[in-house]
Amino acid sequence: MPAPIRPAPIRRAPIEVVFLGNDAWSVPTLERLAHDDRIDVILVVTNPPRPAGRGSGLTATPVADAARRLSLPLDETETTRDDRFVARLRALDPDVSVVVAYGELLAGAVLDAPRLGSVNLHFSLLPRWRGASPVQHSILEGDAVTGITVMRMDEGMDTGPVLVRHEEAIRPDDDTGSLGARLARIGAEAVAEVLPRLADGTLMPTPQVGTATRAPKLGPADRLVDWTRPADVVVRRIRAFAPGPGASTTFRGGDLKLLRAEATEHEDDAAGTIVGVDRDGVVVATGDGGVRLLEVAAPGRRRMPAADWARGVRDLTGDRFGT
Repeated sequence: MPAPIRPAPIRRAPIEVVFLGNDAWSVPTLERLAHDDRIDVILVVTNPPRPAGRGSGLTATPVADAARRLSLPLDETETTRDDRFVARLRALDPDVSVVVAYGELLAGAVLDAPRLGSVNLHFSLLPRWRGASPVQHSILEGDAVTGITVMRMDEGMDTGPVLVRHEEAIRPDDDTGSLGARLARIGAEAVAEVLPRLADGTLMPTPQVGTATRAPKLGPADRLVDWTRPADVVVRRIRAFAPGPGASTTFRGGDLKLLRAEATEHEDDAAGTIVGVDRDGVVVATGDGGVRLLEVAAPGRRRMPAADWARGVRDLTGDRFGT
């Protein structure tokens, strides 16, 4: 008796994705989607090359470099807020847009063009730390836990409904670079699992719940260390701006970048006073306790152990930072 004929499995068409991003933290999600058989990245959108580095040569975004390496269609555009881009997006008729660290508020015409709308990977547990710098603010504030949120985008600043959230502990030695890279990897997996569920209707967004806090973009003034603050606050500021652009302090008429530090015990000296140098670093008095600087960068110099920097500076002990 012949074997019964088995029906062929239903093959679903790949989910067509337009990807928007600019940052190195955008790249893990782009790579994850590009290697997923369920997904077809039909366009990558990023900023055009900008002057960068000491020679101010034009440098492509990390996303542009990744798109070329992955042989994906690429649009290096100044903005999504022009008729040319909106027309191209509508002509592509994607299923969904995925946005990771793109840095521009998207207009309704862009958000709503895909059939399933637009999805954003945000590097915090929304509604905490809405804005451009959630990783830095979570470290500055001393949060014990942060995470990622994948949300359905609306026209507000990170106000859209939640598709999924994942928590991640902030380690004592995390800086913005290490924490952000870890969240980018976690988020890449989350986005890849969200899209098929969104496409087949098994995942519904839910409103954000909780008190919203803001994480605005940080500038040069925010990098400056206030030595009158407690030691743990100073260390968190150094971690929040590492590995780049670096927290900073003034010293003998110039600036010194502070890239890695730890709290230590100390009493009785004025805040900012350099109270000692040992093989591990440079100890500085704060408003409460001391900070041992472990890695610094002098103007025009590369990152180096603070103890090595100290050996090249005369009469360091007893001098003060921030004057």
